[in-house]
Amino acid sequence: MGVVVFGSINVDLLFPVRSLPQPGQTVLGEHYRVAPGGKGMNQALAARWAGAEVRMIGAVGDDRFADLARDRLVRVGVPTQDLITVDAPTACAAIAVAEDGENSIVVASGANRLLKAAAVPPSAVTPDGVTLLQLEVPMAESLAIAQRTRAAGGRVVWSLAPFAVVPHDVLAAADVLVLNAPEVAALASHFGLSAARAASEAAERWNLAVVSTLGATGAVLATPDGQWHCPAAIVDVVDTTGAGDAFAGAFGAALAARKPLIEALRDGCAGGALACRALGAQESHGTEAEISALAATLTVEALG
Repeated sequence: MGVVVFGSINVDLLFPVRSLPQPGQTVLGEHYRVAPGGKGMNQALAARWAGAEVRMIGAVGDDRFADLARDRLVRVGVPTQDLITVDAPTACAAIAVAEDGENSIVVASGANRLLKAAAVPPSAVTPDGVTLLQLEVPMAESLAIAQRTRAAGGRVVWSLAPFAVVPHDVLAAADVLVLNAPEVAALASHFGLSAARAASEAAERWNLAVVSTLGATGAVLATPDGQWHCPAAIVDVVDTTGAGDAFAGAFGAALAARKPLIEALRDGCAGGALACRALGAQESHGTEAEISALAATLTVEALG
C-alpha cells in the first residue's frame, strides 16, 4: 500500500517581508531563499514524512533547479526514477511571506505544463494505493490518471488548487476532494450549489467525500452520510505556505495505511499545522510520530 503523486515540481524563491504588497506597491525585504516546492512535490514529501511509501511522477527541465528538486526527494526517501525531463525550464514560484505567516504566490509553470499521463508506469497504479492530484499540471492528464486509479480499485484524493473550473468528469473520478474556503465558494458558484451547504451538496451529488480546510478553525469532512469538524492543531505559525499540501499528504498517507476517513482528517489537520512551523513549503513537515501525537489531541465532532 502506498501513495502515488502525479503533479507539479517547482523551485520556490521565498521573500520574507513585513507585509504583502498591494497592487502597484513595491515592498522591500532583507533577503531571499531558494527551496524546492510545487504542490505535487510538497504532497509527496509530506506523505513520505507521514510514513507512506511514495512514488512521485512529475516533469522537470534540464537545469539546476531540477537538480535541487531531485536532491530534496532523494534525501527524504522518495525515488526519482519516475521524473521525466522535458524541453522546458523547471517550474518556478515567487512567494512573498508576511510577518503574520500569510503569503502571496506567482507560479511560472514551465515543465509542469508538459507532464503526461503516459509517464505513469502501470506498476504505480494498484488496487490498494492512493493517488494524490492537484491542479498545477494539465487537468486532462490528471483526469486520465484518476480514472486509471479508480479502474484499478485504488482511491483518488484531488486537491482543487489552485482552483480552476473543473468538469463533472473530475468530480466523478475523485474519492476525496480537498478545498480551502475560497475554493469551496468557487465550486459552489460554478455548479450552482448552496453557498452554506456546498461541501455537503457536492458530497451527495457526486457520492464522494469533501474536505474543507479552514485554516485557524480546522477542517470539515462532508460525506453523503454527514459532516464532521476537526479543530486546528495549535502550533507557532511562521509560514502557511504549503500547509494545504501538507494536509493532503498526511491525509493520503493515512488512507494508504487504511485508516478511516475521520482518522485521516485528524492526521491531515496535524500534518497541515506542523508544516507551518518554519519558512518554506517543505521545511517543517511533521514526522509520522509527530503527526500521530498531535492528532491524538484533536477531537472530531459530528455536525448537525
